[in-house]
Amino acid sequence: MARRRFLADQIRDNSAEVLGADAHHLARVLRAKIGQQYEISDGSEIYLAEIASVAKERVVFRVLEKIDLPPAALQLTLLAALIKFDRFEWLVEKATELGIVSIVPVAAERSERGLEEAARKRVARWQRIAHEASQQARRSSPPAILAPITVRAAVELVFGRRYFLDERPGAQPLLSALPPAERRHADDTGVLLTGPEGGWTERERELAIEAGWQPVSLGPLILRAETAALAGAALLMHSWWASRIE
Repeated sequence: MARRRFLADQIRDNSAEVLGADAHHLARVLRAKIGQQYEISDGSEIYLAEIASVAKERVVFRVLEKIDLPPAALQLTLLAALIKFDRFEWLVEKATELGIVSIVPVAAERSERGLEEAARKRVARWQRIAHEASQQARRSSPPAILAPITVRAAVELVFGRRYFLDERPGAQPLLSALPPAERRHADDTGVLLTGPEGGWTERERELAIEAGWQPVSLGPLILRAETAALAGAALLMHSWWASRIE
């Protein structure tokens, strides 16, 4: 059984602290004891460590050894059109589990009114969700969760590979739009732009195409916004990961 992993603010002199809610979970829920071993991460490296002391809001670890990181996959940013917040929270949690490096909410023309302004107050909550999901998924660090931006600002972002999901018939299947496996590298960056319920407007579609984005499709079925975002992200992440270990 895989060891639980926790994110520490920093590791210094072979010692690390886990504070706040994570420490409470260790002490009260997991009933952690001195000498028990867990994995900890400072955001860049992963270590095997054992508990040196336990308090309600503070657990101190002694570092034992460094653990090799898994093969790197695509450094993927998800630009997800804003949808109702209960579904967007689910999207944040699952995108974190998939290994997305950053999540940016996008205010699309067909996003519900008021979501963009309200979303600015939700960023801290989404960051907490991503933090918890990162530990569950055994990531070395959580994804960045940024403030909402407009579609125009989104399509102007510069990444190595830029795909936008297009529900309009005729878009190229996502998998056939990917580069061959031998041209996928660990330092590749990519971005996936996904639309709201109701899809893109013609103006938004034109903005993306004019900016050089690749329109891609997940098939003939109409998917919910969060389903499409996660299905597309999963295909991209798996394709790059598989090419790194083959």
